[in-house]
Amino acid sequence: MARPGTGVALSIRGLHKAFGGLVAVRDLSFDVADGAITGLIGPNGSGKTTVLNLVTGELRPDRGAVILDGQDIAGWPPFRICRARIARTFQLVRVLPTMTVRENVMLGRMFGSAPADLAHAAAEAEALIERVGLGGRADLRGAQLTYIDQKRVELARALACRPRLLLLDEWLAGLNPTELQTGIGLIGRIRAEGIAIVMVEHVMEAIRALCDTVVVMNAGERIAAGTPEAVLSDPAVMRAYLGADDAAA
Repeated sequence: MARPGTGVALSIRGLHKAFGGLVAVRDLSFDVADGAITGLIGPNGSGKTTVLNLVTGELRPDRGAVILDGQDIAGWPPFRICRARIARTFQLVRVLPTMTVRENVMLGRMFGSAPADLAHAAAEAEALIERVGLGGRADLRGAQLTYIDQKRVELARALACRPRLLLLDEWLAGLNPTELQTGIGLIGRIRAEGIAIVMVEHVMEAIRALCDTVVVMNAGERIAAGTPEAVLSDPAVMRAYLGADDAAA
């Protein structure tokens, strides 16, 4: 497994977002290292997807900074953040149902960080479709695909944007054991190419296998950060997942 570099791909500092009286993210700070995989974990409703939405411009923070190359990109529109080579997948899959697999992936190449013409986008889409395990299905429409294959399309489209930072929102959820091992291998190969990854995930097998660093959230706050081994044995993390009584048992 390739080791991450010493630089910082992204810095989050004091990020805060509330929806009325509900604080979804409270003064959150952490760094994403170059070429590393950072796991973002926590119970349902702890604010993980909101963090990704703040990084990618889906939401504007109330305060705090998202630092990329010395610039605060918090509040930039999503297209500009994509052009800055940050791409993502979504917890609720977003493929265009009437377009083919090939056309969905081509969009990432045509409108991503290095826009290409139709011919180049189509050629690169074919390679990416093979890469994510959809060979032979390029002409199927999004609506014809299973849920798992729609997730594969979304990953290929994100990679077509040529990201240096890839955000995966529960991309491994719903995979059977064989698909999970294939998915873990694919994510590891993506990191080996030098792409930094932030993965929101509940599959602890994947967190242990892939992550260099894990950040744990609960009720919008960071409650732990460190290696997977250290974090997953932290009593505060166990209480967040299991409850005080079960964690103490």
